[in-house]
Amino acid sequence: MNFRCVQCGHHIKSLYVQYSPGNIRLMKCQNCRAVADEYIECEIMILLIDLILHKAKAYRHLFYNMFDPEAMNFEVHSFYYVTISCLKSSLLITLIIFLLQGLTWKLTFGFLVLDAYRISILIANNEESGSDPSLASLIYGCGKILLDAFVGNLLFISILLLGTRSLLNMSSKVSSYKNTWLAILASSYLKLFLIAMMVWEFPSSVIFIIDIFVLSSNTLALNVMSESAMGKCFGVCLCAHAVKFLVSLALNI
Repeated sequence: MNFRCVQCGHHIKSLYVQYSPGNIRLMKCQNCRAVADEYIECEIMILLIDLILHKAKAYRHLFYNMFDPEAMNFEVHSFYYVTISCLKSSLLITLIIFLLQGLTWKLTFGFLVLDAYRISILIANNEESGSDPSLASLIYGCGKILLDAFVGNLLFISILLLGTRSLLNMSSKVSSYKNTWLAILASSYLKLFLIAMMVWEFPSSVIFIIDIFVLSSNTLALNVMSESAMGKCFGVCLCAHAVKFLVSLALNI
């Protein structure tokens, strides 16, 4: 397994030693002499808070130690298998395995759905409210939203992957591209805040605030995955998001 120290990013063979079920000792990194991954003994809420606070060590834990970046269905590492093996409910185990299988495609689908919802909110705010729309106008509106989401994200992915190859000098292997896209998907979790707009009314400016947080989160995720300079990672992400924004602007004029 390709584990990493969450403090310095140094490779490490093992994160912990298990003496008995529930009795483990965390290993220290040979490079920085700190505990390699303290998140193993932390609650998931601690990890979520550190992800929102944009802590690089939380992203390293997520990409290298919690999930296997080489297995594109996001198979859980040994520590999480130990946790699952302690569960007695076979139904719960089956549910967990089902959710983890093919997670890349599920994340991509969720990413596109949230993006389409974001576009629909912006279009609804720009259009004047009037009488009830006809069936033809509803079909046209849905088609425009889907086209915007598809074309915008297709160019977003293309610019992002080309930028990681040319500017960040990442490998041109298919697995490297998949890992990069997986990191972008996972670091776009802040799009989930769009769901709150289904319940409460917010000004459209909130969407742009969420976009800024997603941009910064994508930049940090790319920095952790590529180990390149933060400025280059920000430039790649900014270009990809800018092209996506211009496409959306052009299609909705």
